[in-house]
Amino acid sequence: MKQDALLAKADRACASARALLDLGDADGACNRGYYAMFDAARAALVVADSKADSGKTHRGLINAFSERLVLTGLVKKETGRLLKRAEEIRLIADYRGDSIELDDARLLVEQASEFVAAMRALCAQKGV
Repeated sequence: MKQDALLAKADRACASARALLDLGDADGACNRGYYAMFDAARAALVVADSKADSGKTHRGLINAFSERLVLTGLVKKETGRLLKRAEEIRLIADYRGDSIELDDARLLVEQASEFVAAMRALCAQKGV
């Protein structure tokens, strides 16, 4: 999948996350916020290294993102941590049966929007 399609998918996931927040569905909002970040990270990896293998798992993608974009300085460490933290929250919301507080979900959705914007800027900077 090309980076423009991945960024569009990330934008849709952000919009879905905001809509779920409006409905009071914190868990669903966290899920969609994480996937917005996941797809934006995939887009950035495609742009940074079109031959890069981002792995077949979420952990593989996060590791590749860290190795190829954070450790090389293309992405700030704080931004990279947002992706990892969002995955942790999504796992709680989706699999552990614990509900996420609405305020925590709002923060994650806000951070997801910022993350997607940062990855879009990185893609544009790389000439895409």
